[in-house]
Amino acid sequence: MTDILLFPSVLGVRTGITDTADRLRAAGHRVEVVDVLDGTTFDSYEPALERARADGATNEATALERSRVVEGPFVAVGFSSGAALAMYVATQRPDDVRGVVAMGGAMPTKYLGDGTTPWPSGVPTQEHMGAHDDFDDGPEVRAEFVADVEKAGATPELFRYDGGGHLFNEPGLPAEHDPTAAEEFYARLLAFVAG
Repeated sequence: MTDILLFPSVLGVRTGITDTADRLRAAGHRVEVVDVLDGTTFDSYEPALERARADGATNEATALERSRVVEGPFVAVGFSSGAALAMYVATQRPDDVRGVVAMGGAMPTKYLGDGTTPWPSGVPTQEHMGAHDDFDDGPEVRAEFVADVEKAGATPELFRYDGGGHLFNEPGLPAEHDPTAAEEFYARLLAFVAG
């Protein structure tokens, strides 16, 4: 059994998050959803991003504080902006984090917090991205992320899915959702947290 911290996207705790939590719990893991939006959800990105910009660094501080509901080892799983929060918490709790899974949002550590904290030593990570992700930061940013993880002594796994958009496991976003890609993602996620 693994303790998992689950960080939702800027859209909040929607079906894709509750489905992920349910699958992880069904596999015997303990899951804590770290909801920095306190139950607020959005159906589109524009108002959600506006709120995220207004909240700024407060989201990182809130995520770190709420992550402490798990006192010992954990795996952080984040979606989009939640992936950035998962990565931030991992860099701030290097003695506790055992792995990080980022769907559509892995980034170099220079963009996390004050930008000076390295990736935790030896901590494995996965990034999952749909082929039609409108928020893809491109190969240069991805290469920096890979370099950060490799410098810390781990090898990141990068997965690309032929179908789907940014949050391809979210059935409430028909333009992005891809059931086949979602099932592949869940299989890889479950194998990662079990290891």
